[in-house]
Amino acid sequence: MIELARSWLEENYPVSVRDNASQVIRRFVSTCFSGAGWVNTGDIPPEVGNCIIVYAPHTSNIDWLLGVTTFIVRGIPVKILIKSDWFFFPFGPILRGLGGVPVERSRSQNFVDYVADLLATERDMRIIFCPEGTRKAAATWKTGFYFAALQARVPMVLTSLDYKKKIARIGDTIYPTGDYIADMTPAQEFYRDVHPRNPEGFNPDFLPN
Repeated sequence: MIELARSWLEENYPVSVRDNASQVIRRFVSTCFSGAGWVNTGDIPPEVGNCIIVYAPHTSNIDWLLGVTTFIVRGIPVKILIKSDWFFFPFGPILRGLGGVPVERSRSQNFVDYVADLLATERDMRIIFCPEGTRKAAATWKTGFYFAALQARVPMVLTSLDYKKKIARIGDTIYPTGDYIADMTPAQEFYRDVHPRNPEGFNPDFLPN
């Protein structure tokens, strides 16, 4: 009986309450976001469907939470890749309702191929990536996000959090061509003047020499 109840909740909880709950969450989060003095600027172009959302700088744990919050406030559904180990009851339905996508770290398929397959075959796949891969100043960014976008033939949307100005910004859209340096040079310029939460944790010259 317990197993049956658990199974029913896992299957029905996101469907039965997600719409109402998401509206309540959005209103609450919007109030907190604006009350803290933050504003959103920019938007994802209407012609952009599936994409990689490049999110930087990432210098503290709060960055990730605040970054997701900006999209909740905007009403833009995004996807977050999370280790499959976290998708157990009762957290599984909640994580899925918030856009979580379980990832098997032990899977034999290359991670870039896996993300590219999601982008190429699934609907509403706007996947957030933090390419620094660390909260410390990274000499160079990890490039998996770029090659996943290139393989899936989808654009990358630049987003940032400026703690000095309290602006959450959606910026340029980049369509990868296969020339990483040339494609990402505008991104390096986009992030150069952003003020992160911990400035010492961000290297604005992240492209390899």
